[in-house]
Amino acid sequence: MKYILFILSFFSFIAQAQIADKTDAKKPPIKKEDTLVIDSGKKDSLEIFKPTINDYQFQTQFSEKKVFDTVMTFDKTNIFSQYNNRDNFGRIQPANIGAGFNPLVFEVNTEENLSLLPSNKSYIILGANDVKYYDVKTPTATFVYHNAMRNGAALRSTYTQNIGKRFNFAIEYMGLRSQGLYRNSLAANNNTIFSGHYISESGNYELFAHYLHQNLNNQESGGITEDNLFQNGDSNYKNRQNAQVNLESSSSQFAYRRYYLSHQFTPFNSEKFPFRIRHTIFHQGNKYYYNQGAIESYWTKMGINQVSGFPLTTKKYSENLSNTVSLIFDNEKFKLDAGVRYQIIKLGIRDAVALNGASYPNELKESRIGAVGNLQIKLLDKIQLNSFLEFSNGSQFKSYLRTANTLKFEPIKDYFVNAKVNFQSAYPSFNYLLNTSVYDRFNYYLDNAKNQSIMEVGGSINLKWFKTELFANYFRIDNYTYFDSNGTPKQSDGSVNISQVGGDATFSYGKFHLNTRLHFQNTLTNKNLLPMPGFVGRANFFFQTQAFKKAAEIQAGLKVYYFSKFASREYFPVLNEYILPGASSFSIGGQPIADLYVNMKVKKMFFFIEGQQVGTFISNNKAYAFPHYPVYDFRLNIGILWYLFN
Repeated sequence: MKYILFILSFFSFIAQAQIADKTDAKKPPIKKEDTLVIDSGKKDSLEIFKPTINDYQFQTQFSEKKVFDTVMTFDKTNIFSQYNNRDNFGRIQPANIGAGFNPLVFEVNTEENLSLLPSNKSYIILGANDVKYYDVKTPTATFVYHNAMRNGAALRSTYTQNIGKRFNFAIEYMGLRSQGLYRNSLAANNNTIFSGHYISESGNYELFAHYLHQNLNNQESGGITEDNLFQNGDSNYKNRQNAQVNLESSSSQFAYRRYYLSHQFTPFNSEKFPFRIRHTIFHQGNKYYYNQGAIESYWTKMGINQVSGFPLTTKKYSENLSNTVSLIFDNEKFKLDAGVRYQIIKLGIRDAVALNGASYPNELKESRIGAVGNLQIKLLDKIQLNSFLEFSNGSQFKSYLRTANTLKFEPIKDYFVNAKVNFQSAYPSFNYLLNTSVYDRFNYYLDNAKNQSIMEVGGSINLKWFKTELFANYFRIDNYTYFDSNGTPKQSDGSVNISQVGGDATFSYGKFHLNTRLHFQNTLTNKNLLPMPGFVGRANFFFQTQAFKKAAEIQAGLKVYYFSKFASREYFPVLNEYILPGASSFSIGGQPIADLYVNMKVKKMFFFIEGQQVGTFISNNKAYAFPHYPVYDFRLNIGILWYLFN
């Protein structure tokens, strides 16, 4: 109660402090001009400008610029209440931030293609197309804060500044440290990004560059040992630190580093000859470690033998050096770029092992040659077609093909039809190919693997009524690659087929609103290889209004998240992957998770405050993220987003 009183008092103080300054409320928004002239210089030779929000923009490489979003919309409560600042619908989090998620909905992660990226380390990773580049009139800073579980915090800070009109640089750092509710579950993550964007005065030359280094460090508890005591609400379990866990000295580390440069040059007059030459080069290195202070009795009690003389800590890595040259034809209605790509790819282990008379390779390496292309067409301001294609071939990791095609059609104003056809054929993610361990069962080499092929067909309809979106997707996966209950990689003989349908809608009456999101799915074939809940849903009922003489804006509401009961895959800490359920596994789900929240915006500052898992005040917490990994108990979850436009 003392925390709630403190927060309400703090809000009141800030809001009252802003009442005297109503500059933003009095002046109409500037739509065409990006800067407001305050003094035209008639009295002297100096003109004074006051920047507007339209002067603060960002983009991903070679894309359209967007204005910083400082509007209090309902979807932000699903984003900035999460430590990774993403809407994590279709996932469920264990009892610590920074510890990953259990994916409840099937989706394709292209960052895992031809690289080493453990699935449970992927939820905070930034790909090359996720890095933001800025264009700001004055030095700008952004702070995003999240409190942690038990002890710690997560803070992401960004500073960006233009030097002149044509060059911008940005520095971003994120640090996360969270103890977690259970023993041996500490998460300590950080990332650093340096980025720059330059465009020449004539506009004939443009450059994007960044350096990214991310570290994801987690203690691995192995889950709790006495699930019956947790489910029965045993008094000894009220302090979660009293709960016994399976692993005592294990941890995992993942490092992700990328040097990236992409630039383009227009050699001729772009109005007469709209051709450009683009060059992209990057080097990316991934490293994964599994550490132990001593042999874990949990594994040996399962009858798993040790490999004599093998180190307790294991390491594997991947590297990708990519060099691409493209020719681009670009006008307002039609854009086509096509190029050739040369890659050097490596996958290696630090400590080799020989089992059953077979020795594992220390390193797999190859040079690859391929082609990339992208097509964009705009017709009558009603139809947009985007088509991407990439192909490469090598001797070790075989051929790689990915194509992504989307069609957006607006038959009636504000009513949209979106269709997509995506396909990829790729060697299994490198974490499936090779692993060495002091435990003999966890050593494997998936030699002569087949390409896993994924075809996706689907689309959505956006309706103006109730801001409704209806969608349907169908997936067909051939040679589906998975880990069995022993943590051994396998590939399916038949295809795995998945159907998904659902929708999102917002109903409003005055200042009261209800947003619902429903997702139905079914694994049509080989259901035992990819168990998923048949239904995932979320409802958000909230009240939104201006307050303190329009100096602030408030949201208050209730969110309920639910997924149906199913025989979930288990979390496997040795690989940071998901394996099929074993003999000691059990079904999870069927437990609604309810959060009460109050959000506030004061000028360019947002507060997101949630009382999570309020249902545990009524009954014992019985919700799980994975078998043996409970969901968090009631906690006060705080997120703060602050824009500083100097």
